[in-house]
Amino acid sequence: MRQMRFFNVSYNKLKKIPHDIRSLSSLEILIMNDNIISNLGCEDFVNTTHLTELHLNGNRIAKLQRCVLESLTNLKLLNLSDNLLVTFKASTKVGLQKLEILDLSQNFIKLLNNYDFRGLRSLKHLNVTSYFLENLKYYTFLGLKSLKSFSGSFPLYLVNLRTLPQLEKIQVNFNYNGPFRTPYLKTYEDSIRIKSLKSVSMAHQGLLYYLAEGVLHNLKHLEYFKAENIYLSAPYSDTFQFNQKLRSLIFTKTDLSELQPELFLPIPNLESLDLSESQLKSLDFLVHANLSALRYLKLTGNELNVINKTVFQSLPSLTFLDLDKNPFTCECSSADFIQWAKSNTQTQVVNAHQYVCSFPVSRRGSLLLDFNFQPCLDDGGFLCFVSSACLVALTLLSSFVYHFLRWHLTYTFHLLLSFLYESRKGRKRDLHQFDAFVSYNVHDEDWVYREMLPVLEGQQGWRLCLHHRDFQPGKPIIENITDAIYGSRKTICVISRSYLQSEWCSREIQMASFRLFDEKKDVLILLFLEEIPARHLSPYYRMRKLVKKRTYLSWPQAAQHPGVFWQNVQRALQTGGPS
Repeated sequence: MRQMRFFNVSYNKLKKIPHDIRSLSSLEILIMNDNIISNLGCEDFVNTTHLTELHLNGNRIAKLQRCVLESLTNLKLLNLSDNLLVTFKASTKVGLQKLEILDLSQNFIKLLNNYDFRGLRSLKHLNVTSYFLENLKYYTFLGLKSLKSFSGSFPLYLVNLRTLPQLEKIQVNFNYNGPFRTPYLKTYEDSIRIKSLKSVSMAHQGLLYYLAEGVLHNLKHLEYFKAENIYLSAPYSDTFQFNQKLRSLIFTKTDLSELQPELFLPIPNLESLDLSESQLKSLDFLVHANLSALRYLKLTGNELNVINKTVFQSLPSLTFLDLDKNPFTCECSSADFIQWAKSNTQTQVVNAHQYVCSFPVSRRGSLLLDFNFQPCLDDGGFLCFVSSACLVALTLLSSFVYHFLRWHLTYTFHLLLSFLYESRKGRKRDLHQFDAFVSYNVHDEDWVYREMLPVLEGQQGWRLCLHHRDFQPGKPIIENITDAIYGSRKTICVISRSYLQSEWCSREIQMASFRLFDEKKDVLILLFLEEIPARHLSPYYRMRKLVKKRTYLSWPQAAQHPGVFWQNVQRALQTGGPS
């Protein structure tokens, strides 16, 4: 017994360390996990100085005295995970000097103080993952100069990993526990800017956390990156611009519905890609992603209905494909993929025989590979499909033209009629019968007649064209508007909220802007009767576009100096040459 080197007493409901352990002076590996040990005494391991591995995980240890580990000078692995520890301090004078692996995960540690791990000079792998961790001091990890792998849970505030110069692998869980605190994003970015890092794994529980642009640019040796519930949407296209060595990439629990192929262009050597649970509706982005070295592709739990076979033609090295838990469509649109999944000999489509149909309803629950796609290959059916598609497209195009372009066409038609009329007569009519056409809403008519006309016509002597006074009776309204706009040197738009809601006023400013574009002259004057913020003009796209590009006059702003306002209008009317 005294020469025993390996001893396993796990799952034995032990309440304390057996006294006989002290006599096993040659023991090197001691496994005592999943017992009910709650207390460790200073004499428990005093004679087991040759121990290299000690497994105490899955017990009820709530306190660890410094003297307990003092004699374990050769210990390389210490597993204290899944206990009841609330603190840990490794500042021993002799013990744990050779410790390389320390697992403190799933304990009740809420606070890690400065220098808690300073005595562990040989430590290479550290795990402090815990849902209860609430506070990390800035120099908690100071002294771990040999650390290569780190797994931990960070609260939403200050943390510092820049004191770990040899770190190659990091696995981080961002926790939200207790009162909300604004995260120091800059600190997190600096935390992982360690040039030696080769593997970065991040997960976030609770509130969404967004990793800022450029945070990975310094990690030129990065080979593995995982982000779970980290990004609100698809990452920036230059996220991996400086990570050409990346071989494995995982994005899960993220909205990647707008994912673009440019994200993958800087990483052509990628071999493994996992985009599970990412709300993907299409894989077309892979066609132009230049992933010629990709071998492993996992796309489970997305919203993929139909998969184009050209996607896999652009992945010549693909050997493993997992599409489980997607709502497949069992129609002719899936025929190419079904045929490819059955016939290809290079790529293993994992559990393809278990994929079920979600659409149409009549085939819901049936197996995807059992769908008979032979009728889909019939030429007559294909021609019928093409004809139907063309008919639908023509209908949609006609609807679009009617709803959005009918006034453009009407305007063009009347201009053409006017041109033909003038050509037939062999003469040009006077295009400037008026100095300005006034476009206004009927609700603002009182202001036009009471404020505008006395000044512009009475005092300044301009010839104005008004709807109710100068439109020719019996002529179509659209012709009257066209003649008024082109028969005047300028068009004055008197804009109010009533004006914006009027369909005819909208047509008038639309035609005026057509003329502005056509002649490339300063023919449009905007007068605002009310203060209307630019954000309220969002539904009126053309108006907002004009306001952004042109200077306009505001009547409310000129309330104290109306004379200056009318002088500005006069100057605007004077530009563009004589009548």
